[in-house]
Amino acid sequence: MLLWSALVAGTGGGKGTALRAAHHVLDKSVGRFIATHSTSGITSGASMVNHLWEQQEATAETEHGRDVRALVVEEEWSEVLRRVKCDPSFTTKLRAAWDGATLRNTTKQEAQEVRDPAMVLHCHVTPSDWTKYVGESEAAGGSYNRILPFLLGSVPMLDDDRVSLPALDGRELSDAYGWATERPRVITLSEDARPLWRIVRRYARILGETLPEGQAVFIERTAEQTLRVAACLAASECSETVTEEILSAAFTLVRRSVQDVVRITKGATSPKVKRQPLSLEDKVRARIAMHGGRATSSQVLPYVGASAAEVKELPEVVVTVEREGKAGRPKTVFALRGDDSRHAGQPNTAPQSTPAERDWNRATVVQMDAYRPAPAQAPEREPVKRPEPLADPNPFRALL
Repeated sequence: MLLWSALVAGTGGGKGTALRAAHHVLDKSVGRFIATHSTSGITSGASMVNHLWEQQEATAETEHGRDVRALVVEEEWSEVLRRVKCDPSFTTKLRAAWDGATLRNTTKQEAQEVRDPAMVLHCHVTPSDWTKYVGESEAAGGSYNRILPFLLGSVPMLDDDRVSLPALDGRELSDAYGWATERPRVITLSEDARPLWRIVRRYARILGETLPEGQAVFIERTAEQTLRVAACLAASECSETVTEEILSAAFTLVRRSVQDVVRITKGATSPKVKRQPLSLEDKVRARIAMHGGRATSSQVLPYVGASAAEVKELPEVVVTVEREGKAGRPKTVFALRGDDSRHAGQPNTAPQSTPAERDWNRATVVQMDAYRPAPAQAPEREPVKRPEPLADPNPFRALL
C-alpha cells in the first residue's frame, strides 16, 4: 500500500503551500507519525538503507516492536537527483523499497538488513528538472515509473495570507489510522469490482501500446498503482474490501496522473524538427527581394557565403555592371529574371542600362501632404462593391 507521489510545478507554483495544506489535514489525525517518521536528504542507496536500519534498531525493544516506516519528503528533489547520478545503487534500492523487498548494506563494520521496509516518497520538482533528470532509461528500468506525478494548478485561496485553513474534525481519520495499525490486514477486491478491474488492466495495456515509448514507460504500473490507491481508500473507511465505487475513485486519481505525466513528457519526447538549409538560389533571391529587386554585390555576397562567379551561374539571376558618372567606380548589380520565357537560353550578362533608363527606374519621392487633402466636409460613403469572381482558377495566386 506504499504510494509515492510528486508535485510538478514551476518555481513558486504552490508546491510548498499544497504540502502544508496536506499536513494540516493529517498532523492531528495520525498522532505524531509525521513528526517522528519524516526525513529528507536521501541522496544515496546506502543512506536510505542506513536510515531505515537505524530506525529499526531504535524501535526493536519498544512495545509495538520494530518500526521500519518512513516518510521521505524532498521539497528540492532536483538537488537529490543531481547527486544520485553518481550512485548506481540508488535506483536499485529505490525499486526494492517500493516493492517492499529486503534492503541490505554490506559494510566493513556491520551488515545492515531491513526486511519489509515501508518507505513512502513525496517530492517536489519543476517540469524542466523532471525532463532533465528523470530520464527515459531510468523509467524503463522501473526506477521512476513507481511515482505518481501530478501537475499542480493554482491555489489562490491558500496563497492569500488573510485566509486561514479551516479547523477539521479528524476523528474518523484517526479511527481509520488506529484500525489500520492495530494488526496486519489483507485487503481484497470484491466481486462487483472485478469487471472494472479488468477494464483498468485493459486500459493500461492499450495505453502503453498506443503512446510513444518515451511516455509509455512512465505509465507501465497504472493498474498496480490503481490497486494501491484503492487499498488506501478502503483502509480509510476501515474496510478490508475494495468495492466498485472505491476502485472507480482510485482509477480516477491514477488517470489524472497518467494525463499529467503525458503532458510533462510530451515536450521531451516529441522529435525536434530539423530546419532544411536554404540553397544558394534561395538566399540570393531573398537578398535581392529585400533590396527591392536590385541589389549590389556588397549587399548580396557577404550574406550568402558565395563568390560573384557562383552567383552569376544561377539561371534566375541577371547581372549588370553600372557606373555612376564617367569617373565613377563600376559596381555589379544583381536582379532576378522575370517569369517570361524570352529569357530562356540567354547568358547571365545583360546590357548596361543608359543613364536615362536609370533615372527613369529610380523611385520618386512624394510628399505625404499630397495624400492628405483637407476636405471641406466629410465625404459621402461609397456603396460597397461586391468582388467580382476571379478569372484565375487559383484565387490565392490572384491575391498574391
